Amino acid sequence: MSIVQKFKSFWFGPSDNYDQEDFEDLFETGDDIYATNGQLALDKAPADPVKSVRQSIINPGAKVVDHPSAQPSSEVLVIEPRSFDESLEIVDHLRSRKSVLLNLHLLDNEQSQRVVDFLSGATHAIDGHQQRIGEGVFLFAPANVLISSESSSSKAIKEAFWTKTQTT
Repeated sequence: MSIVQKFKSFWFGPSDNYDQEDFEDLFETGDDIYATNGQLALDKAPADPVKSVRQSIINPGAKVVDHPSAQPSSEVLVIEPRSFDESLEIVDHLRSRKSVLLNLHLLDNEQSQRVVDFLSGATHAIDGHQQRIGEGVFLFAPANVLISSESSSSKAIKEAFWTKTQTT
């Protein structure tokens, strides 16, 4: 044993007396992924995911899909249907995440009721929300839009509270 080996064994502990060939045999695989010096073989190395993303960004032919939040966050359409047949178009607007303010003044009572019933069912099916705004006016909103309304009784209580505190 040489002085250098004794010094290494004193500081680093006893060394294993493996031959280089024995060490290489431990890392042999069927795919020959590892070269004999312990480095990855470049031709068999797995693809770099970051590199593939960079290539898809650089490649102008790659398809890019917009994130849903990149679209306008909300849109309200004011629609005055002239017949029940326009109800399917209104449902398509709701499915594309657009709110619909429906004015039924151009329809008779029977058709108005049919349109409201049909749209109520469609709105419920997409987990949306609906609110009666006034006589013959309804708001239908998809699930991503929350409708907050203040009831007339809570409005009266709030007005009574504010007028009472202002006079005292």
